[in-house]
Amino acid sequence: MEYTEIMVRYGELSTKGKNRKDFIARLGGNIRKSLKDFEQVVVHPNRDRTHVTLNGASSAAVIARLKRVFGIQNLSPMLKVEKSMEAVQEGALAMMKEQLKPQMTFKINTRRSDKDFPINTDTMNRELGGFILENFPESQVKMKNPDITLRVEIRSNGIFLTSEVINGAGGLPVGTAGKGMMMLSGGIDSPVAAYLGMKRGVEMEMVHFFSPPYTSEQALAKAKELSGKLAAYSGNVQFLQVPFAEIQETIKEKCPEGYLMTIQRRMMLRLTVALAQKRGGLAIFNGESLGQVASQTMESMMAINDVTTMPIIRPVVSMDKNEIIEIAKEIDTYDLSIMPFEDCCTIFAPPAPKTRPDLEKARYYESKIDVEGLMKRALDGVQVTNIHAGEEFLNQNEEVFAELL
Repeated sequence: MEYTEIMVRYGELSTKGKNRKDFIARLGGNIRKSLKDFEQVVVHPNRDRTHVTLNGASSAAVIARLKRVFGIQNLSPMLKVEKSMEAVQEGALAMMKEQLKPQMTFKINTRRSDKDFPINTDTMNRELGGFILENFPESQVKMKNPDITLRVEIRSNGIFLTSEVINGAGGLPVGTAGKGMMMLSGGIDSPVAAYLGMKRGVEMEMVHFFSPPYTSEQALAKAKELSGKLAAYSGNVQFLQVPFAEIQETIKEKCPEGYLMTIQRRMMLRLTVALAQKRGGLAIFNGESLGQVASQTMESMMAINDVTTMPIIRPVVSMDKNEIIEIAKEIDTYDLSIMPFEDCCTIFAPPAPKTRPDLEKARYYESKIDVEGLMKRALDGVQVTNIHAGEEFLNQNEEVFAELL
């Protein structure tokens, strides 16, 4: 059935003290961004809960969006009816027809904030419970742990009925923990790392390196679509595409094969740090998992991290691949991540990269290239795209992509 309002309950942010108001305001803003294309929806953030008035929008579609917004512990779809017993009975009957099955138990729980309404809570519980039993004689009333609790809220502007509690994404509202720069590849790990960082309230900007003509427009569209999946948890994300072909060509020409990967990663990190400094980022995030590939040994991490003192956060560092894949499937990025479009991390990958690169050698080989000049030209070519929840990029060329798979 179609509901008229969604009631949003808070989780961890409800424990906040003096800054609770800021957390709730941020969550309200994120909800509005997530529901941007539902123009008729109105969001009302309050101290104890947020009310989302649907004004005719699909309740199922809105619930699907809200379930992915961090900071929401759970939510309940509500039906607003006129302030009369007849209207309450009619609305309750419609809801129970969809939910109350034979032999299931239920109870009525009434709250009356409008004390002028003539029916008190005990009378409402008793009369509405009796009405439900008459229409569903195979059901039973159970006061403790019933299968369904039908809640009746009597407010000044109407009576609201709800009987479902749907789990949300939990965590903290995105943006309450500052801004991070996510080094987003087209693989499985980095979207999961971004998701975990966002769950702790980090506003994540996606930094993606691309190397035309070595990487295709499909690979770029794939990274943007991954960002669209992640935008569902905050409403929108900024996608920064950084041209990297000249840097890769120069490194391949000037540096030994075994150190190509190390020097490339050092340059990627330098560029990401420069973007963070320019755009107010407080930390760098990546999808490194310890020991998974050559660039993710501790020796490699040390040689690469050498270029900055900015914090580098690795949310999946201790996870194995199966754990990461399980989360990727939960957040609907896995099928995108395994699509076979090469990114710039693979096109110049040496057959035998150094797994334990020497820091002094890495510095020496890097001195052979014009670091400042290469960085300036790459940063001058950065393009920024504001990506909203639900935006698609690959489907624009679906037939072309299908021929490549």
